Amino acid sequence: MSESLELATLGGGCFWCTEAALEQLVGVESVTSGYAGGHVEDPTYKAVCSGATGHAEVVQVAFDPDVIAYDEVLEAFFEIHDPTQLNRQGPDVGSQYRSIVLTHDDAQREIAEAYVEALDEEYDDDVVTEIEPLETFYRAEEHHQDYFAKNPDDAYCSFHAKPKMEKVREKFEAKVAK
Repeated sequence: MSESLELATLGGGCFWCTEAALEQLVGVESVTSGYAGGHVEDPTYKAVCSGATGHAEVVQVAFDPDVIAYDEVLEAFFEIHDPTQLNRQGPDVGSQYRSIVLTHDDAQREIAEAYVEALDEEYDDDVVTEIEPLETFYRAEEHHQDYFAKNPDDAYCSFHAKPKMEKVREKFEAKVAK
């Protein structure tokens, strides 16, 4: 990774959908699906899906802060999931689908806390997004990387990833790669 790039680690439901939506943003160099926030070393997808590892499905976004700021990455992230849903997003239920921001430093923590506090005023229900320091990110198995790009006709992706991608394209038109 280039020294000029920064990382954001975010979980808001299925990582296939989050990855597909956020990788469209100009300034995002890569999005990697993985697991974080749990207590088991080197978890597998099957173990994470069981809910027993404590991990969330997350994406790790490598972005150029000279092109897109961390708070803009957060804005897109919060646009594509419901931060008031506890341990679920759409059809995906379990703590592995929780809304979570895993921060890489104190500056990110401060920005994320301020963002969530402001966001909480916009919703009738409480925002339940967790904000924690990232301890370890585990890259998901290879077949989960770029899942939407490899499986654009997958029914789950058609119903869940495509609308999130469209939402990012509409809301962040100037920040979406053509």
